[in-house]
Amino acid sequence: MAVEFVSSVSELPIADIAVAQRLRPISEDAVASLVQAIGDVGFITRVLVRRTKGGDVLLDGAHRLEAMARLGRDAIPAIVVRCRDDEAALLETDANLVGADLTPLDLAVFLAARRRVYQEMHPETKQGAAGAAARWMQTTSMSLASTIAEARGTSVRTVERLMAAGDAVSGYVHQLRQAPKPVTLKDLQVIAKIGDAPRRYGVIEALAAGRAKSAAEAVVQLKGARPPRDAAQASLEALLKTWDRAPMAAKRSFLDEVEPEVRRILGYMGAS
Repeated sequence: MAVEFVSSVSELPIADIAVAQRLRPISEDAVASLVQAIGDVGFITRVLVRRTKGGDVLLDGAHRLEAMARLGRDAIPAIVVRCRDDEAALLETDANLVGADLTPLDLAVFLAARRRVYQEMHPETKQGAAGAAARWMQTTSMSLASTIAEARGTSVRTVERLMAAGDAVSGYVHQLRQAPKPVTLKDLQVIAKIGDAPRRYGVIEALAAGRAKSAAEAVVQLKGARPPRDAAQASLEALLKTWDRAPMAAKRSFLDEVEPEVRRILGYMGAS
């Protein structure tokens, strides 16, 4: 099924457009700027909406939709399409990749999502395919990276690194958005190189909590940190070291001193 444009519809009631979970949250600054711009010159670029059996769902234009709602408008100009789930995902990611002013984190998320969706639509392009399929995968990935690099004025290598980084931080994007200092491309590259999942999460957590200014600094912190010790085990080890170093006279005096407590503990253990 190809994407079908519903040409009979050019405007939709704002209240009828559902906003599903997005790959990127709404920016208050962006909405405020749009409210000002729309108030000054009017609404220019239509939102993209998918028509489904369950109703109309927004694919692109969350900031514009929110701005129009805050301006008290009842309807919004829209492009309406019918398409499959995977096609809808491609439309959303492509619209953001080409037109949005994305942070390195957002760009990594969208690029990784774009590649995943494409590979789901074309299983023969997934890693591990053999022969002609493998060559097709390589050509397709390079073409995708090249197209996006050209559209965004960056290098193909940077796009490829962002794709890898987006895969590496999948599932932890919300935490990284909370970081006091915006996550950089260099941070994402460092995270992507960490093969050990618990250590990777440790770096992400350190960035999100503000304990490290960069992923590289977080890696250094984790290398120097000792794993937490069990308190009871640590106390036992300290007692044994003291016992080993003590002379026999001190050991006898110690046993006389703690005998009542030892008997009480042994009695408790026997009763249980």
